[in-house]
Amino acid sequence: MGIRIENLVTSGTFSLDGGTWDVDNNVWIVGNDEECIIIDSPHDASATINQVGGRKVKAILLTHAHNDHIGAAWEVADAVGAPIYMHPGDQVLWEQVYPDSEPDRDLSDGDELQVGGVTLQAIHTPGHSPGSTCFYLESEGTVFTGDTLFNGGPGATGRSYSDYPTILTSIRERLLTLPGDTVVRTGHGDNTTIAAEQENFSRLDHSAPAKH
Repeated sequence: MGIRIENLVTSGTFSLDGGTWDVDNNVWIVGNDEECIIIDSPHDASATINQVGGRKVKAILLTHAHNDHIGAAWEVADAVGAPIYMHPGDQVLWEQVYPDSEPDRDLSDGDELQVGGVTLQAIHTPGHSPGSTCFYLESEGTVFTGDTLFNGGPGATGRSYSDYPTILTSIRERLLTLPGDTVVRTGHGDNTTIAAEQENFSRLDHSAPAKH
């Protein structure tokens, strides 16, 4: 039974540092007809639950803990009976949405999670947030980058708990070393490839803030 990657787009708001913005978020579901893993859980719990259908959800993986990526996490987790995984570096952001609580399990760099006969590997890529984590699905030639790497360059670093030099290092050392034909599936917007972003990165003015 072949693995497939499903993309669901949900709409809502992102709030941090006193500002609020309208956003569309990508939800990624990796699995087969029997079981799946959900990557990020924003905005609309019912849409994600409907997309999953009757499959067993082995885990909800969070790329980071900004509210637009975790706002539906507990509701989805309760509905499908799945544990929530997050890097503990983002606990301070998590608590802005879910005070005095923690995800079910910690994510660490190099952790591997199996679903449908394939393996997702966690890659810690701090910068957009302290605990930002990407998920590499080598067998399918793809990486899920959350808000660390977009089609066109790095994620935003102009708000609390983010750092521009750190995200550049994460991208350069942890993502751009992947095979060039690796498909980059982002937290917002269109896919890209590692090769395309290597080219974008080479033109990047390192003195300028990220535009995404």
